[in-house]
Amino acid sequence: MFRKILIANRGEIALRVHRAAHDLGIRTVAVHSTADANAKHVRLADEAICIGPPPARDSYLNIPNIIAAAELSNADAIHPGYGFLSENARFAEIVEEHRIRWIGPAPEHIRLMGDKVEAKRTAARLGLPLVPGSDGPVATLAEARAIAADIGYPVIVKAAAGGGGRGMKVVEAADELETLMAQARSEAKAAFGDDTVYIEKYLAEPRHIEFQIFGDGQGNAIHLGERDCSLQRRHQKILEEAPSPALTAAERDRMGAICAAAMAELGYRGAGTLEFLWENGAFYFIEMNTRLQVEHPVTEMLTGLDLVREQIRIAAGLPLSLAQEEVRFRGAAIECRLNAEDPETFAPAPGTVAEYHAPGGMAVRVDSALYSGYRIPPYYDSLVAKLIVWGETREEARARMRRALEEFVIAGVKTTIPLHQRLIEEPDFAAGDYSIKWLERWLAQSRR
Repeated sequence: MFRKILIANRGEIALRVHRAAHDLGIRTVAVHSTADANAKHVRLADEAICIGPPPARDSYLNIPNIIAAAELSNADAIHPGYGFLSENARFAEIVEEHRIRWIGPAPEHIRLMGDKVEAKRTAARLGLPLVPGSDGPVATLAEARAIAADIGYPVIVKAAAGGGGRGMKVVEAADELETLMAQARSEAKAAFGDDTVYIEKYLAEPRHIEFQIFGDGQGNAIHLGERDCSLQRRHQKILEEAPSPALTAAERDRMGAICAAAMAELGYRGAGTLEFLWENGAFYFIEMNTRLQVEHPVTEMLTGLDLVREQIRIAAGLPLSLAQEEVRFRGAAIECRLNAEDPETFAPAPGTVAEYHAPGGMAVRVDSALYSGYRIPPYYDSLVAKLIVWGETREEARARMRRALEEFVIAGVKTTIPLHQRLIEEPDFAAGDYSIKWLERWLAQSRR
């Protein structure tokens, strides 16, 4: 097992990794920008090293400084968390070239799944169901027109190297294709330095369902069930739950087995998430995230497994801690992502936390690095807390979430707590009847 882990991240995920490491008796090294000198993960880590000024490119994305910090502290492993460098294959290679263990998938798998076109080709080879569309990059307008005519409108043009909704355009009719394809290319070039795009069939009212998988890198893999991430705004997840209200146990078992078999064949190592659109009983692969997800606590609440602990064990060369038949799913879990944002306009709202009180009680979990007096910096993502609850039934979990949101106090800055309080009371959410388009429509209607 490792002696010391450097955590190449910040905020709640850095604190999450620190706690898992300490549970295993492993010392931690926090790296931080000057803006995060007083962050909770910095205060709690065994060692802390400043790696640069506030802009992420000069600190949390500064590979030479992070490697130098690892060597200076004699860390024998690096955990990247999520975001920042967590899916940077070159960073993973550099870590391993310096004889430091990378707590994550093999660099070649990060690179493979980071290219959405290659990821689709690999998924098809591994037997995962795909959305109808182009076999690879679409180079010309004539080619795009032929593909769109074959699969039928509406279609969606997507950046091959992207994510987060950038470089993504929905084309409703043939006369829109030229303009919107050019816009997608331009956005992709600006955001990712690569204007490669591909085309898929645009589904009318799909749900976003993802399966959590783990592999040991030696041909063994398991799945830990699905999470429903359909409540999204501008392609960003707002609330997640498990199990999905839309799936039957038979669908879960069948698709989970397909995902685990695919990852075993790939020889995948560590945590990963296979993401699908689901509509009318059919799954369509869209992408794979080769890292820990923001919403991983939902799965932990449902299965009782510590996913970060499992990541560390696998990176240390240990086998999976359980077989598929030993995985147990119990009850229902919901996670609300709480951001330092105006709950009406979603404008970022950094500032000083005047008062902080986290909810508690049975089956309530808060992942947050906030504390009273902490100044939320304006330089990074606005996520400041994740509120996760569990219940024997979905309705019990919803009632517990209602109570926990009422208890949660984050004073001095605006947060999205009021948004979530309204959301969980909506009849459609209570019934589990929503798609990836539902939240945008609901928000638009509520502003009228």
